[in-house]
Amino acid sequence: MPFIVDLTSANVEKEDRASERGHYGGSILGLRLMLERTAAGLDPYDPDALLYVAAGMLGGTAAPGLAKAVFLAKSPLTGVAGEAHALGPFAAGMRGAGARALAVTGRAPRLSYLLVAGGEVSLHDAGELRGLGTAATTDALRDRHGAGARVAAIGPAGENLVRYASVVTDLAFPAARYGLGAVFGAKNLKAVVCAGDAPAEAADPAAIAALTAYYRDSLATNPLAALQAGLPGFAGWAGAPLDPGYASARNFSVPGPPGLRVPSAGDYDGRAVSTAGSCPGCPNDCLKVYGGRSGGLGQEAFLSLGWNLGIDDLETILAANARCNDLGLDVVSLGGTIAFAMECAGRGLLPGGPAFGDAAALPGLIEDVATRSGALGDLLAEGSARAARRIGRGARAYAMTVKGAEVPCFDPRPQPGLGLGYALAPGGPRYDALEHDLDFDPVAGLAYSFPEAARVGALPAPAHELDEERGRRSARLLRLWSGLDALNLCVFASTPTRPLTIDHLTALVTAVLGTEFTLEDLLAAGQERLDGLRAYALRETGGRLDEALPARLHDEPITEGPHKGAVLGRAAFERARAAFHAELGWTPVKGGEISE
Repeated sequence: MPFIVDLTSANVEKEDRASERGHYGGSILGLRLMLERTAAGLDPYDPDALLYVAAGMLGGTAAPGLAKAVFLAKSPLTGVAGEAHALGPFAAGMRGAGARALAVTGRAPRLSYLLVAGGEVSLHDAGELRGLGTAATTDALRDRHGAGARVAAIGPAGENLVRYASVVTDLAFPAARYGLGAVFGAKNLKAVVCAGDAPAEAADPAAIAALTAYYRDSLATNPLAALQAGLPGFAGWAGAPLDPGYASARNFSVPGPPGLRVPSAGDYDGRAVSTAGSCPGCPNDCLKVYGGRSGGLGQEAFLSLGWNLGIDDLETILAANARCNDLGLDVVSLGGTIAFAMECAGRGLLPGGPAFGDAAALPGLIEDVATRSGALGDLLAEGSARAARRIGRGARAYAMTVKGAEVPCFDPRPQPGLGLGYALAPGGPRYDALEHDLDFDPVAGLAYSFPEAARVGALPAPAHELDEERGRRSARLLRLWSGLDALNLCVFASTPTRPLTIDHLTALVTAVLGTEFTLEDLLAAGQERLDGLRAYALRETGGRLDEALPARLHDEPITEGPHKGAVLGRAAFERARAAFHAELGWTPVKGGEISE
């Protein structure tokens, strides 16, 4: 039962959708509301555009893998549905305040915030918060509504309509991708505050307790869970140099050894401000905080703000990540856009632009983008695809985007399933929407995960192999992880590679909802979410979808190391794409062809 909030009139009503099956109160319901309540072709900044925020029927339950809230709206960056997820305590805060979902339309007459408390929603003035970062905003709202209040806030980037502005929950947990912070800003919505501590109800607490105990024990046996729990954490890149081609170096322009250092684990010693606190009900403590209270370090930050920019100074990277979270900037799109500008400058297309490796210039660039200061800051605030169109003269070749969104910095040339996911996921490229191909390589992969992947038809295969079966396998894994997204289940706790196996996940959902939940139900939810994202995208684009990767990934092979020769051959990629579509029951559409 979502609250329907009209910011223009401050009217709030409830809409009963309880009789509908299969949406679980998450992104599937949000997509239905977007299709029902908004006109095709609506500008993302139009007051009539719909913003959906939800814990759903499972998010916020005190159990492993259930601390997730979804943020959903038409993306200012891509023009299709943009979906981002926030881990941490915000989902539990929504449930504690008496709300499972908010559907927000209109534009407040002045900067405002929404308060959810005691099962009611109200609109309040936030004028004194204008220009504040997410940390200061959170502090001010907790001073007003209690130290235990949960806050989703935007910073100056959202207020200034930076197209990849993020929403940051509870200081350190961003809902980062696709510019949902700019949608907040366009609605004059500074924050959503949830005050209340009523626990989310569960049908079988004893079963949840048993699953929690199992998960706690697994931290010593599952290698990825152990990596997440320890220091510097799974986002704290450390150790030996990465193989050439595993990650982007200098805007994906270096297909050989990048000449950049990976920190040692000891380099992080003494830098952690604290841990952000375990997600409610989860024994693991994945997100570590470096460089300030807003410095929650996600796995993409080091690559996006470091190697992708030709920077390997850890202090610079950690400080930049913390500042991005405080200003409300998605580190993936920011890093991709600055890397694009650096390459354009190096090629003479952007005189006076930044240079690869210029760590000293990064803090100023971040500030300029968030505030749209100067011609360069304003240009880069549009994202690299739009900036390329303004620059012209062939700059488009250096914008590493799909659907207008910057691709993550895990290079798909040696892992073609990632490339298929980047190109074909109907909401845009996300690294956490599809498992890494290397995890299922028969030699180099995580053998303990093979039986789990096989249950959804994803059998082990050499990571570099690009054929029709790669297309089918990738579609099956995307459907599985889409099911996790649809139910607000945490991908960093779940099958195939993490402790919550398929059987644990289905038992967990059954224990919360009190009705039997099966693998077939999970996959059906995943398919429906993907179909909903695609239907919305087709409606908004007039039946054309951008499903093409940047040409560099098709034309420039990796030149050295164990991935030498890896490249996404055009003909093979097209065959895999066709198999991917067929597996999901999708008819190919215009605009998705692989360009020559």
